[in-house]
Amino acid sequence: MSLRTAQRASLVDQVIDQLKEQITSGSWRMHAKIPTETVLAEQLGVGRNTVREAVRALTHAGLLECRQGDGTYVRATSELSGAMARRLQAAEQLEILEVRRALEVEAARLAATRRTDEDVTAIEIALGEREKAWANGDPEKFVEADLAFHVAVVEATHNNVLIDLYTDFSAALRASIAAAGGSLEQNYIPHDSIVRAIAAGDAAAAERAGHACMEHILIALTDTQSLTASA
Repeated sequence: MSLRTAQRASLVDQVIDQLKEQITSGSWRMHAKIPTETVLAEQLGVGRNTVREAVRALTHAGLLECRQGDGTYVRATSELSGAMARRLQAAEQLEILEVRRALEVEAARLAATRRTDEDVTAIEIALGEREKAWANGDPEKFVEADLAFHVAVVEATHNNVLIDLYTDFSAALRASIAAAGGSLEQNYIPHDSIVRAIAAGDAAAAERAGHACMEHILIALTDTQSLTASA
């Protein structure tokens, strides 16, 4: 997606909108470094001060992150995920996982009643990628694959509010899961039962399966925190 020369009125607001569009459209991906002020000013046909103000506004909103001496990077894909990222940084792991449980268990239940054949296929493919990442022993890829699996389940609910909420939540959640890392993910939790229940259209079984998976993670977290406190 190419940038357009900004008009004279409300230059900062126009630049903010165009930079935000680069982020939300995926032209600037998560964690990617954005062009410098000079390059952006040339592309937009505005002064560097205008670009600086726009970048500052998006940084305050949580979409961008300025790293001193390095550059500016995409931190979130929306104001909501940016706000979530800031809030999750100050949250306890247990609190985050309790919210994740609420979203994912309800998503599994709804998906079982609303999924299409295409949804089931997408979920099965996502499960396969999750299994592959685990088998390869790659923690970072496993975190991504695990979240991608749950995103596929959420998308099968066809509830746009839930989809948007979970998409933003999962984007903010990645760092949190990675930080918990080995202590949580070293205890492998099969997700096959969730897939079977959704494919069978059994909402009660899907809810039970989703709840059981999250309870396993919460127990693992609690045990880890107890060991840390007693060390």
